[in-house]
Amino acid sequence: MLFDFSELPAQDCYKLVVSSVVPRPIAWVVSQDGAGAVNAAPYSFFNAFSDDPVVVGFGAGPRPEGTLKDTAANIRATGQFVVCLVPETAVQGMNVTAADFPPGVDELAEAGLSTVPSSKVGPPRIAESPVALECETFQLVPAGRHTIVLGRVVAMHIRDDCILDPVKCYVDTPKLGLVGRMHGRGWYVRTTDRFEVKRVTAAEWEARKRAAE
Repeated sequence: MLFDFSELPAQDCYKLVVSSVVPRPIAWVVSQDGAGAVNAAPYSFFNAFSDDPVVVGFGAGPRPEGTLKDTAANIRATGQFVVCLVPETAVQGMNVTAADFPPGVDELAEAGLSTVPSSKVGPPRIAESPVALECETFQLVPAGRHTIVLGRVVAMHIRDDCILDPVKCYVDTPKLGLVGRMHGRGWYVRTTDRFEVKRVTAAEWEARKRAAE
């Protein structure tokens, strides 16, 4: 079935996209305002986009009245933020930080979560997260009601027991226990159901075709 987005309300376009572009990684973003107050909120319009420099990005929507949410406002003001990834062990706490608290409320305290100082940026990282990417603003891109926040990663923390070889930068990815966002308002996915498809070179593919002739 064809859905012509030029003829659909924005809310219907949103429902179609979030129900089919799955699973999506979750950026659990920690930011600070000019006075140092910490804010944390999850965003599932998120991914990594570049390797040199390493750039990650997420889409931050507005409040219902149209003003910037704390995350986007803080990043616009300070130019720094931390993206933490969400393990299944902290998914309930993450869900609490997604609530639309009024400005000034410490979402991490409400969720019973703790923080650890970052190494290169002001906002702290979430201690319960096994992965944290310290970011400086690369670009803020207006996109309709959303602001696409692109951040250059200046440092990365990965929990010690999830590192297989620090010299070769090998990570025990399954041990991270991360979750992803699915459809609807409350569906998530674990990363425990995996299968491997080995990459094939063009030469290998041509050899397979010749062998099948």
